Amino acid sequence: MSPQGIIESSSALRAYYAVLLGGIEKYGSGEDLLPLLDDRFSFDGPIAGHVEGASRFARGVKGFIETVREIDFIQAVATEDGAAVLYDAVLPNATVRFAEFFEFEGGVIRRVSILYNASEYTAAGGH
Repeated sequence: MSPQGIIESSSALRAYYAVLLGGIEKYGSGEDLLPLLDDRFSFDGPIAGHVEGASRFARGVKGFIETVREIDFIQAVATEDGAAVLYDAVLPNATVRFAEFFEFEGGVIRRVSILYNASEYTAAGGH
């Protein structure tokens, strides 16, 4: 199955990436994202560090949504409990590779850990 097919087969991933690619005009304050995240949601990433709470994450991910133009999925593996997704994000000035690791609980996202080169991301126009 293709990476896109794996993402499409997981309702949590499908909805998450639809929000990320939906554009900043549609995003607002994250009303479509928040229901996808567990009450005890946590995030780890190179720029934000460790973040606790869905609302805080929803505010922080706004910068990515503002700048991402396209996501080219390279590889994805998903189970009922988690997923790993490797993709290239097309940003205003360059393309940057990301690896995201998800933990699911009760059909929603409990945790996201993301790996990417932070200096490449900011040089590419990300914020």
